[in-house]
Amino acid sequence: MGPYMKLDCFRSQAAIALATVCLGLANGRVGAAEPFLEKSDLFENGKGGYVVHHLPGVAVTAKGTVLAWCEARKKSGGDWDAIDILLRRSTDNGKTFDAPKRIADVKGPIVKNPCALLLKGVNPNDVTYDNPVLIPDRDGTVHALFCVEYMRCFYMRSADDGVTWSVPTEITAAFEKFRPAYGWKVLATGPDHGIQLKGGRLVVPVWLSTGTGGNAHRPSVTATIFSDDGGATWRAGEVAVPCTETWINPNETVAVELSDGRVMLNVRNEAKAHRRLVTVSPDGATGWTTPRFDDALLEPICMGSIVRYPAKPGSGPAYLLFSNPDNLSCENGKEVPGKNRDRKNLSVKLSQDDGQTWAVSRVIEPGPSMYSDLAVGPDGTVFCFYGRGLKKGFAGDRLTLARFNLEWLTTGQGMPK
Repeated sequence: MGPYMKLDCFRSQAAIALATVCLGLANGRVGAAEPFLEKSDLFENGKGGYVVHHLPGVAVTAKGTVLAWCEARKKSGGDWDAIDILLRRSTDNGKTFDAPKRIADVKGPIVKNPCALLLKGVNPNDVTYDNPVLIPDRDGTVHALFCVEYMRCFYMRSADDGVTWSVPTEITAAFEKFRPAYGWKVLATGPDHGIQLKGGRLVVPVWLSTGTGGNAHRPSVTATIFSDDGGATWRAGEVAVPCTETWINPNETVAVELSDGRVMLNVRNEAKAHRRLVTVSPDGATGWTTPRFDDALLEPICMGSIVRYPAKPGSGPAYLLFSNPDNLSCENGKEVPGKNRDRKNLSVKLSQDDGQTWAVSRVIEPGPSMYSDLAVGPDGTVFCFYGRGLKKGFAGDRLTLARFNLEWLTTGQGMPK
């Protein structure tokens, strides 16, 4: 190694060390803990009568219970399969979990979405429960929304940290308010977690489709629904990201509250730019800014997640954490603008300025890795629940929970790329 390379290495190592110390000082955590990363598989394909587990979600309740949920698909593994919603609970900070439990059950006849019946291989007798979203309330309630046949939406709640749930109440009527702006035939909540704002408002991102395109999920737009009365009633916001020649098929979306109380949406899309879309609202429902591509967040066309890492009193600013497969390559070398890229290299990024820049990035899973969701425990432990597996595909062959701390995230690979 020549003298200039040695100097560059020294500067790089010094910069990384300085960034890590600064992050620790800002959060009051220098010397607080040794870095750690632990992984455990919570759902495995082929077990429990399910061929595919997909759409992982994770949240931490006001009492500290870790809730991990997913879609469990029985036959083909596709989006219109016979699907259940399963939940697992942990009362020891995500170290161990109870057995999976089916939590969504709507009584009465369920009709298949007409859009699905136009697709090959769809069984009209299969019942599709889809797109579960959970929101831990500061008062201890856990709110849950889910869809049936991508056509109806239901709400239920738990007063005992997800042990039992209320009878689902249909809230599809809230989506009717979108029709003047967009004539949807397919709807979906989330997936992943929703959020509660400082003022108490519950906000759930949604996407809507006319069902005339690929898999009856395209074209699509994204928006939010919200509740100001603890989930008793729900209302539609405004369309946040329309479908245009530039913003192509915005769909699965996550939300986060910024330091000043505004709400930012981070949006999956199929644009040729292959970057995540971002838009901001003063209230999480209306007045959305013109969507912009975040050049730092690659879009392989896959679900991602975003969450706030809260600041402790007097310890400095809070951070944003973001996760998704950080990759734009294809193994076959055929990268086509606007088409899927390989789902691999799942990474978590950290922003110190409400998502304007992303100063830290670290890989959790370098191999095949897919959908993910993020949550933060009361002790600062970060949970990333994601799909992975030796086999390629849209979902992987298992859903894995990674537990790590801020020290692990900011050590060693903490400088911008």
